[in-house]
Amino acid sequence: MRIQLINPNTCQGMTDKIALCAQHIALPTTQITACSPEHGPETIECARDEVLASAGLLDVIKECEQETNKPDAYIVACFGDPALDAAKELTEAPVLGIAQAAFHAASLVAHRFSVVTTLARTIPTAEHLLQRYGLAEPCCAIRAIELPVLALEQTDNATFQQLLAACRETLHYDGAEAIVLGCAGMSDLVSDLQSELGVPVIDGVTAAVSLAESLHRLSLSTSKVATYAPPPAKPFTGRYQHWSAVAGKED
Repeated sequence: MRIQLINPNTCQGMTDKIALCAQHIALPTTQITACSPEHGPETIECARDEVLASAGLLDVIKECEQETNKPDAYIVACFGDPALDAAKELTEAPVLGIAQAAFHAASLVAHRFSVVTTLARTIPTAEHLLQRYGLAEPCCAIRAIELPVLALEQTDNATFQQLLAACRETLHYDGAEAIVLGCAGMSDLVSDLQSELGVPVIDGVTAAVSLAESLHRLSLSTSKVATYAPPPAKPFTGRYQHWSAVAGKED
């Protein structure tokens, strides 16, 4: 199968990093293609960033759906799961958010789990997603290490130790039995953290890859009844004029 991995921010180094982690976990028969939007923020660290990045993300999916060899699944590689519902309207292929994948994976291997993320201001987004996915109850805490996303592009030992300390604190004080990493940029740290902590450590990128492969083997696609039906045809103006189309066909 072919999985299109989309990093919704425009940091190429981060895209390359998460692509390597995705390919490492993927089956030998799975092709991982990774990209970022042409336009948008370098990192996604607030509501404004997420909204602006979402438009570029949808452009990528629109372009992929016009290809002869369409992807069999899409992964939105940002822990805020930006534009996930809108993305599902544009394709029959499964579209997975990495927070969605990580939360569900954690709920399968632990009674209670914690999320360790980057900035405290993103905690409400994680809380909202946990509520939306019906997994707020088993999540016992969300802790932030107050590091900008770009600090994870090339992770040094000091950054790793800071993340490790936050994980240990939530295991000790919050009663967590597993850790969900709240940023795609942490995807290369899973093995080292799991070795140090002795509990399941879940990265959303690799969890989403495995879930996408499972959906493909089960021949499951996105339902096109009601909620995720293709968007209605209507005119758009200005910079969004190219959206005056449905399913890649001009009105």
